[in-house]
Amino acid sequence: MGRGETARPLLWAAAGLFAGALVAGSSLPGGVELTALPVKGGAPLWVVYLDPGERFTLRYIHSVDQAPIWEEHSVDAWGRIYVEEERFVMVGAGMGDLPGRGRWTGGRGIQAIRDMHYPVGEFVLRVGSPAVDHTLLWRDTAYRLSQHMPGEAVRVSGRPVSRLTRWWRKWFPHPATPVSEDRQGS
Repeated sequence: MGRGETARPLLWAAAGLFAGALVAGSSLPGGVELTALPVKGGAPLWVVYLDPGERFTLRYIHSVDQAPIWEEHSVDAWGRIYVEEERFVMVGAGMGDLPGRGRWTGGRGIQAIRDMHYPVGEFVLRVGSPAVDHTLLWRDTAYRLSQHMPGEAVRVSGRPVSRLTRWWRKWFPHPATPVSEDRQGS
């Protein structure tokens, strides 16, 4: 048996292992892709990859009270979005105790409704003016929707992705994925 004949089965075996790894990687769960997409259509504004249970925040200035509000959300493995906590300086119009939805904490200064775990699924946000400053916060990044899409409707939704997709996006990020401070230097 010549050298070429012994190398051929090894190449086929390596190709089979590689194909098997791709199939396995594409079937294993890899987390959730969260997107903010203009309702009227167009390219995604914001695309991030979260682990199930990981949180992101929607921050804005209340239009009546002119005080900041932080709505902290999580995603589950199927991409469903939940409101987990709301923090605010004061109870404004449309804010307050929601019986059966969370636990009120705080006093003077920052107050919060914690432990909400209220399912919202995907949601549509009518983005406010730059004064409202609707901002998506995730890890070390902030995306100011109000600077890019004031007055427009934006759909925030999640969908499960495979481990292969997650791995691919680690090395080749979606153009709308923000660069965190820890990746800026690399």
